[in-house]
Amino acid sequence: MRKALLLLAVLVYACTDPTPAEVRHYITGAWERTVRENPDDEGTLIGLPFPYTVPSPEGMFQEMYYWDTFFTNEGLLADGLTGQARNNTANLLYLVDRYGFVPNGSRTWYLSRSQPPFLSLMVASVFAHTRDTLWLRGAYATLRKEYDFWMTRRMTPCGLNRYSGEDAPRWLIDEFVVTGGQRLGTTFTWESQAEHDALGRHFTAEAESGWDFNPRFDRRCEDFCPVDLNALLYAFEWNMADFARVLGEDPQPWRSAAAARKERMDALLWDGTCFYDYDWVNGRRSDVLSAAVFTPLFTGMATPEQAGQIAKALSRMEFPYGLAVCEDKPYPYRYQWSYPNTWPPTTFMAVFGLDRYGFKRDARRLARKYIGLVCRSFRMTGRIWEKYDAQQGFSSPGEEYETPEMLGWSAAAYSCLYDYLHPGKKK
Repeated sequence: MRKALLLLAVLVYACTDPTPAEVRHYITGAWERTVRENPDDEGTLIGLPFPYTVPSPEGMFQEMYYWDTFFTNEGLLADGLTGQARNNTANLLYLVDRYGFVPNGSRTWYLSRSQPPFLSLMVASVFAHTRDTLWLRGAYATLRKEYDFWMTRRMTPCGLNRYSGEDAPRWLIDEFVVTGGQRLGTTFTWESQAEHDALGRHFTAEAESGWDFNPRFDRRCEDFCPVDLNALLYAFEWNMADFARVLGEDPQPWRSAAAARKERMDALLWDGTCFYDYDWVNGRRSDVLSAAVFTPLFTGMATPEQAGQIAKALSRMEFPYGLAVCEDKPYPYRYQWSYPNTWPPTTFMAVFGLDRYGFKRDARRLARKYIGLVCRSFRMTGRIWEKYDAQQGFSSPGEEYETPEMLGWSAAAYSCLYDYLHPGKKK
């Protein structure tokens, strides 16, 4: 029955050939299908005090996730659903108060790792819409706790931050050694228990990065200071400075922290043409160019000169249907976070990062490619998907796990990029 309904949907949408505006309208009407409530803990599901948004209306991913929610919130705010965006943000703040950090997702099996630190950006977006300083004061106090997590549990000797699997329990280490190999299309061997455990921790760290799995870290994620993580922490520090100013507190310590971080990133991650992840263990930069390089533009960390160099590197990752998350090079394994896949969050940050620095032609071209790609796939399937193929122009099949319908960040990126291309146009 399910296959028959999907086939019917394909035929219907192929015949009606929906316009970009109609896809935008579909997204607006779909948000309510992704809202869940469970105020109390239920088995592995962590209770949350407010209704929350999940990535998919059905199937997998029926819990709240961390970095997905930033992009989902931007889509909700674009549709005027400020209350739900605030609820989502309040739930993540609750998790920080309860656990000292934001877990990867609201399941107990995620309690050993976090995800890219977007919470300060969520607070900033909600506050921009509500101007509720009482709410901001509480959020500011909680954000201090999350910042402490990153600065104590995820710090390296070089003064920049990393992802880590140091908190992973034995069962998760064992599981990641097996599933990591399966998802990369290989079987790993090891000479000692210590080597086995190190591999499991590196894979856990890579899951914390959100880019599970990718060629950037050479299966040694804990050994790298990633471009995007440190650019997001730079934004965290500047946001905290702004919150402190609004609340009548001293913003200077936060500004100083951001300036020090930028200085270290320029020294260690910048090679004169682009930012690359830094292998702090071996004292060298990665040679993999990835779309993470647009995060310093998105957060405003790059200088105008650096932004110009990064914009030139766009051609190494841009393909007929969009921005691949890594350049096209021979890689030893099958990575889902690599060429030819284009992922909505990196496209979102690239578009708005390029626009921020005045590269509007590039930004608009990437936005049009993403809108066209999603529409093309929607005509064929009647769905919005987790990721797409930037070379072939279709939704990218899930080899690692069953790909569910409409992840929140895919729909949210579409809405925000559509509105960016059509400011003031009615949906």
